[in-house]
Amino acid sequence: MVAGDIVLTGLMAVLLVGVAALLTRVENWRSYTPLAGGGAVTGDEAAVINREKPAGIIRWLTTVDHKDIGLLYGVYAVIAFAVGGIMAMLIRLQLVTPAGAILGNNAYNSILTSHGITMLFLFGTPIIAAFANYFIPLLIGADDMAFPRINAIAFWLLPPAALLIWAGFFLAPVTENMIEPARTAWTMYTPLSVEQANPGVDLMLLGLHLSGVAATMGAINFIATIFTERNEEVNWANLDIFSWTILTQSALILFAFPLLGSAIVMLLLDRNLSTTFFAVEGGGPLLWQHLFWFFGHPEVYILVLPPMGLVSLILPKFSGRKLFGFKFVVYSTLAIGVLSFGVWAHHMFSTGMDPRLRASFMAVSLAIAIPSAVKTFNWITTMWNGRLRLTTPMLFCIGFVSNFIIGGVTGVFLASIPVDLILHDTYYVVGHFHYIVMGAIGFAAFAGIYYWFPIFTGRMYQRTLGKAHFWFSMVGTNITFFAMLALGYLGMPRRYATYEFDGAIAPLTQVSTFHQAATVGAVILFIGQLFFVWNIVQSWLEGPKVEDGDPWNLERDGMLDREFQWFDEQLEAEAPEKDPSLLADGGEEEQDDS
Repeated sequence: MVAGDIVLTGLMAVLLVGVAALLTRVENWRSYTPLAGGGAVTGDEAAVINREKPAGIIRWLTTVDHKDIGLLYGVYAVIAFAVGGIMAMLIRLQLVTPAGAILGNNAYNSILTSHGITMLFLFGTPIIAAFANYFIPLLIGADDMAFPRINAIAFWLLPPAALLIWAGFFLAPVTENMIEPARTAWTMYTPLSVEQANPGVDLMLLGLHLSGVAATMGAINFIATIFTERNEEVNWANLDIFSWTILTQSALILFAFPLLGSAIVMLLLDRNLSTTFFAVEGGGPLLWQHLFWFFGHPEVYILVLPPMGLVSLILPKFSGRKLFGFKFVVYSTLAIGVLSFGVWAHHMFSTGMDPRLRASFMAVSLAIAIPSAVKTFNWITTMWNGRLRLTTPMLFCIGFVSNFIIGGVTGVFLASIPVDLILHDTYYVVGHFHYIVMGAIGFAAFAGIYYWFPIFTGRMYQRTLGKAHFWFSMVGTNITFFAMLALGYLGMPRRYATYEFDGAIAPLTQVSTFHQAATVGAVILFIGQLFFVWNIVQSWLEGPKVEDGDPWNLERDGMLDREFQWFDEQLEAEAPEKDPSLLADGGEEEQDDS
């Protein structure tokens, strides 16, 4: 078995190197290369670029245009969100009855594992990269990303990463279950993840490693772009809040993801070469928890800081006021970035660690709530006495603030050692982080999609369906995850496929009722996402074309940002009486000196 695992791991390594080499070759197929030096493109140069840009599927396979890559990230993330959402529905349907409704224990554990990894690594990070790739160059006045080819390679590492992570589901039927999906849970705790003799775990680890490489390449690119490609009119004082959060996120990625990669390599070595990094006689099983959570808690802020930036950018537009306390929002963003590396052990309060260390981590975990609270009060104050327009993006921003408050307050309770010792590994923890991951990060992503929908499609979505999507999502989210908070208080442990336990553990009748309530909420949430998919696809294909570069009437309040100014110039350039050559993305239109 060990020899077979080594051979399989070697074959996958060769495959991944081959994919990388192929992508490098593909980049040379076409000469289309947007300038990335920060200078404007002349009309003749733009015409040449347009003429040489391929059409059809070749365009998407070979593009290095930041807008195209942003769309690729977006489509990829939405597909991953759909896969992860279907897995979540299977989990909720399973837990309708104490004995389990539809899945066996192994199938449940496999789906539970893949759901967590899919939503965090294949949806959360890529959907943020989608917005950042498309709009950061536009917001800072750049022509493109600093390294367009690296930008493309970073994306094309993600599809094979997804295939590796999900490989067990595809290979189990054809290998007679010799290769199965991983059943380690998304945290991959040792010794369970070492002792599972299943090559599907190795494939999942390789896929995670690949996604980490992609994220790190993207982070380097964003840092270089924001530092070196800004328009001369954009300085650190007037840099937009979304760019600040992406810059902070990228710095966190640079410090956090390489550690995850190192830990994954050590875990692969323990599994395949019998090393003892995480064995009792070696480094010890807790070493994995320390390494994983040193990455894992900054990862929470890697995922939530850019959505905070999106809300900070979008919410003022429909409040008729500039963001209250802009500097304090920036400072709190930087403070979260620094403090996020000092809280990892609050995931380990129940492991028997030194009480003095435990107390210090509790203090920092409570302290990190302060900059998050600063942001929350700034958002509320921005809306206070403002001229609110309850468009779909604004509704999702308000929903974000509401859900973030619940998710944040429940997190403060978990930061307290005595409370955490009672609630650790119960559904209270699941409810807490899902209020953040779905109720906050997901809602901010929807706000961004609806807000910028006119720019990346040239059309407008159906407003009624957009608001229906919001209300189904808001109601479903709160029913589902509030029920989980109640389950945690009742003592229901997480990660269980069945819960036919004695009443001394938890009152079974109430537990069943809240599980059923959570499932009803999940169904409502799922119906809301069907509205979203139909609205986006139908509007993209047949929605009314946007003819005004200011579709949200932002100029009235002096809130029109660079991306909509660029969009207006694009509409003018594409008008029949205008030169069809596209302008440089963030550069200014060349003036005719004659």
